[in-house]
Amino acid sequence: MSVYMDRRYLSLRPYTPGEQPQEKKYIKLNTNENPYGPSPLVQKAIQNEASRLNLYSDPECGVFLRAFAGFLGVGEKQVFASNGSDEVLAFIFQAFAENGVAFADLTYGFYPVYADLYDVDVKVVPLKEDFTLCPEDYYNLGRTIVIANPNAPTGLAAGVQEIRGILEHNRGSLVVIDEAYVDFGSESTVSLLSEYDNLLIVGTFSKSRSLAGARLGYAVASEELIAGLNRIKFSFNPYNVNRMTLAAGAAAVGDNVWFEKARDEIVKTREFTIETLREMGFSCTDSKANFIFTRHPHKSGKEIFQKLREAGILVRRFDGERTADWLRVTVGTEDEMSEFISALREIE
Repeated sequence: MSVYMDRRYLSLRPYTPGEQPQEKKYIKLNTNENPYGPSPLVQKAIQNEASRLNLYSDPECGVFLRAFAGFLGVGEKQVFASNGSDEVLAFIFQAFAENGVAFADLTYGFYPVYADLYDVDVKVVPLKEDFTLCPEDYYNLGRTIVIANPNAPTGLAAGVQEIRGILEHNRGSLVVIDEAYVDFGSESTVSLLSEYDNLLIVGTFSKSRSLAGARLGYAVASEELIAGLNRIKFSFNPYNVNRMTLAAGAAAVGDNVWFEKARDEIVKTREFTIETLREMGFSCTDSKANFIFTRHPHKSGKEIFQKLREAGILVRRFDGERTADWLRVTVGTEDEMSEFISALREIE
């Protein structure tokens, strides 16, 4: 490490992204990407914008925000666009966590990284034995609360009424609901925005909208909270979303038929794969995301992970006392999941 680096950051433990192989061809079921490409309308929008890359993108993100606000049924000033949802989360930990944060012991791995980066005090709230969230554990905490719903890596989701209870019992604190996987089977909390000014919803176009490589995230909240996010953005990088991504996002919002078809196919494949795994003796959570969280009753997660890799299939495994034997498996195409199941049968 360079001797010129600020000593405050020498102990940082960066987030580890899923493997992105550049040479050998694998069946990639490790990073929760959508197996179906973006719609033809999105591809056309990107092509149309390519000739204008000599110009800066719109710092107000107007084309995208107008389209998405209309889709959600909220005001344009209630939506914020970002370079992936991770950027929104970074801004939140930087600007809205003065009194500390609280999040689950098993959840998205970037939360503790951002807390460390911005020197934010953390209260870890353990999930129950079955990985579900107990809403009462989040009541009256006096700090910013961050909940991934559906959660990662478990895929489990709390109901809107459970989130309502958390909001109601934290009227003086911000509650952040990270809805990266909401489109695959759970209900968004957007309906609660008119009742709770302490609600801030974070989402992404990486999963259900097939734009992981474009990097487009968003936040939805009161106008006051969005103004706060914009204050941070315009003090950091006014042009945080590029021209082609903004055009792609607006086009994706406008092609709901393509979106629903791909989403429904993923949900159908997920349910079939979970059913098959359970018939094989595997345990699976009731995932509402575009991935499956599963473990074998007798074989270690590390062993299965390695043997799948040798068979040309990448999945994700997280070290830790509660997760070491569990694997997070992205839902791919029907053919990819058939190959995954066949490889598992060989391992057995």
